[in-house]
Amino acid sequence: MISADELLNAYASGIFPMADSRDAPEAKWYTSSHRGIIPIDRFHVSSNVRRIIRNRHYHITFDTHFRNVMEACADRNSTWISDELIDSYCNLHERGHAHSVGVYHGDGKLVGGQYGVSLGAAFFGESMFGRAKEASKVALYWCHRALREGGFELWDTQFWSEHLARFGCIEISADEYDKRLQAALKKSAAFKPVDTKSLR
Repeated sequence: MISADELLNAYASGIFPMADSRDAPEAKWYTSSHRGIIPIDRFHVSSNVRRIIRNRHYHITFDTHFRNVMEACADRNSTWISDELIDSYCNLHERGHAHSVGVYHGDGKLVGGQYGVSLGAAFFGESMFGRAKEASKVALYWCHRALREGGFELWDTQFWSEHLARFGCIEISADEYDKRLQAALKKSAAFKPVDTKSLR
């Protein structure tokens, strides 16, 4: 298992772990010459997702059943989330530096979610999943609300993708990323549950 201190030191340096498979014995460390970020003031979702949120189609939780959310993110044919990483991030969660959003059907079934790491006023989004209509996007929406209301300034997605661009993700250079990261690390923020009965 990777220690909490080793993980936090890596994120503070712009480095993150990924495994080759679910049962890989050790994760590898990565960085990138270009980074994806979602400017918190530029995040957006489709009108369809907002309609689902307004209709309270799902029940939302924050930092509840963190391991279940992470295991669901890893439950796919090809994954970089190994059992070692699950144990490592659960330990980080217990230290207050890893957070999750869970999306549940009325019957209590977990159908969507996302998780990430917080350090200072930076949040490092790791993975998300959805097993029902727009569930992963609903999780992302509520993650954004928690970040915005908690005072976060940097939302790291590691890589840019066309899918993430739909929510406002942009690509910046490693140098620009490091400047934003170091500025965010000097400030404090809190990932806390938000009022899911309001839509703004």
